[in-house]
Amino acid sequence: MAWTRVQGLIAARLRSCAYDRAGYGYSDPGPAPRDGAAIAQDLDQALRAAHIDGPFIVVGHSAGGLYARIFADRRPGDVVGMVLVDPSVEYQDRRFAAAFGPGAGSLAALRARGERCLAAAQAGSLPSSEPALAPCAPPPKPGEPAAIATRRLAEATRPSTWKTQLSELDSLMSLTSDEVAAGRQRYGDLPLIVLTADGTSAGAPPGPRPAGSAFWTGLHIELAARSDRGAQRTVSGSSHIMMRDRPDAIATAIKDVAAQIRPGEAPR
Repeated sequence: MAWTRVQGLIAARLRSCAYDRAGYGYSDPGPAPRDGAAIAQDLDQALRAAHIDGPFIVVGHSAGGLYARIFADRRPGDVVGMVLVDPSVEYQDRRFAAAFGPGAGSLAALRARGERCLAAAQAGSLPSSEPALAPCAPPPKPGEPAAIATRRLAEATRPSTWKTQLSELDSLMSLTSDEVAAGRQRYGDLPLIVLTADGTSAGAPPGPRPAGSAFWTGLHIELAARSDRGAQRTVSGSSHIMMRDRPDAIATAIKDVAAQIRPGEAPR
């Protein structure tokens, strides 16, 4: 459901598909490790099984930016454009640590939360009102349909959800980054837009916040420069969860990429 608002904004012009990765939502868990190669293979197989042919504009958010790039390397003849939404970049933990010191850019806090949620799910103690566990299975959002709230709760209380998340986190800056680094370093004239949320660093201490935000933007500028038709855009009024905060900015980027595709390459 994360992409529903974006899909609604492009539906009149483009066909779009969103899916639950293995281990999330309605999808069964996949074998470990849940690295980028496994995730890109799953998407490839799912599209073929559903008889959804390219060409494709691939849209990836956060870690999905790495997965999208691996999929694009897997299907280079079919991927004709990319939109990367506040994306992770390969080895970003090392880049942040080199710039700001040990621990900067670490995924340790996310991993610790995943371990807490996994232990609670295995113990059958979710949802919970304990402050450390409340984020594992948050209450329904205002106006959220009952069916969706029920599905979200079922996902949050499954141990396999948290095992999947931990495996992805453990792979992200190692196996997955290695796979991206082994792929294309230049995208030629592939239309590419990299969107940077201006509020991603909002939770950082005020002192280092501007430098961290500028560094994050710089990583995205570097990524956009890998294409001759690449562009980086900073999106105002958005947290890292841009699909919720600024779906219009994502939809505009998708349409702009589609407009750059040459005749005969148009996505369908």
